[in-house]
Amino acid sequence: MSSADVGLLGVVVLARHGDRQGFYQDPFTYAASQTTITPLGNQQEFQLGQTLRSLYMEDGSSFLIQGINTTLFDEEQVKVRADAGDEGGVIFASAISLLQGLFPPTDNHNTTLADGTVVEAPLNGYQYVPIESVESDEDVSLEAWVDCDPFNDATAAFYNSSLFQQVASENADFLQSLPPFLDGRSVSLVNMWNIFDYMTVQSVHNATFANSLPDGYLPRARALANFHEYGVFSSPQIDGIGNIAGRAIVPSIIDGMERIANNSDPLKFMYEAISYKPFLSLFNMTGLAETYPELAGVVNYAAATVFELRPGNSSDDPVIRFRFKNGTDATNFTTFNLFGESGDVPLSLFKSKLQPAAINSTADWCAVCNNNADRGCAALAAAASAAVKEENDGRLSSAAAGAIGAAVTIGAFAAALALLAFLGLLSIGPKARRRARTNGSHSSTEKLDFERGPH
Repeated sequence: MSSADVGLLGVVVLARHGDRQGFYQDPFTYAASQTTITPLGNQQEFQLGQTLRSLYMEDGSSFLIQGINTTLFDEEQVKVRADAGDEGGVIFASAISLLQGLFPPTDNHNTTLADGTVVEAPLNGYQYVPIESVESDEDVSLEAWVDCDPFNDATAAFYNSSLFQQVASENADFLQSLPPFLDGRSVSLVNMWNIFDYMTVQSVHNATFANSLPDGYLPRARALANFHEYGVFSSPQIDGIGNIAGRAIVPSIIDGMERIANNSDPLKFMYEAISYKPFLSLFNMTGLAETYPELAGVVNYAAATVFELRPGNSSDDPVIRFRFKNGTDATNFTTFNLFGESGDVPLSLFKSKLQPAAINSTADWCAVCNNNADRGCAALAAAASAAVKEENDGRLSSAAAGAIGAAVTIGAFAAALALLAFLGLLSIGPKARRRARTNGSHSSTEKLDFERGPH
């Protein structure tokens, strides 16, 4: 299905953070260290914001979103979410920089007082865009792999696989040549992400290191890191545990699409600031990595995907066009076809493919990850126990109490939680409580190359 030359209803944007300082991830659990964004990273995100504005918010653009305010930020039309856990504050800071490019200062950001005085916002009309800070301990949607034992088990199984061992053997000489460049870091294919990340950061910010690293070393390290990370954050089955980063973000993507498609909802532009991990899972789940093997890798800093919603053949079923830009080195956004289709795909197809695998709530996540202690699962488990106590106290009907007691007794944790919610004894929504922040106060054709440039 094609919807060429038809105006846009709106877009859902996913963007990786910009350049940052050094960073470490446990290769078995992906527990992460703190780090900080760099001025280069701020600039990369700012430029991405400018690019998005030129495409979707400037009069005269062939990609202009229908009905969007091209002059001022409109809170009803724009929704922003940022991962506030992974990599410290880098992702949140990246969102601020992107929004500075997306909504630049304007003298139209002013107010007229009762006495006729016109007061312009500070910093020449700076626009302050609210950002929903997604705290990892309160909302699993942007960091679902953390504290998830089945994911950790799958990661260990990948490291023990014959394919992983073969790749390690084939690259043993290269790995053994790396210690002089790694400042004492562990050298193995298991630790490949941290090796590559260290080499990348040093190549960008350390002239001595950059000049001493032999030609071809960084591209080869990148290729191995791509193999490593795609193997960890993907599964052959769409609902496999390796896809957990994508499965958890899918509900918010679909929610944004459905809101944009709803004529009575003013939302036009949804932006989620994330790490590289959901990209890997989503590229796998949507068939993009299979159709376009160059997408089976770690996206560059300030890489962005855009899901464009356009009118379809049916008024109640718009179509989606997927576009991707792999960082600031890429000149343009490139169109890729989802699910192996030959063109734009209906929203109904997108939902039918991905919703069955989606992790829609903390309760879902607790069940998938067999967790009854972390990230809100303890509270849910306590609620289930309280319900059993109420059963014993005779406060529930015999049928309801028996059903809950049986479910808990046999260990069907998810089933018990679902029944509690149905009975009104437990509220389980798709969103946990989050702290809202603002970034101040309120108010193609280019071939992608994962072997090139900073990640």
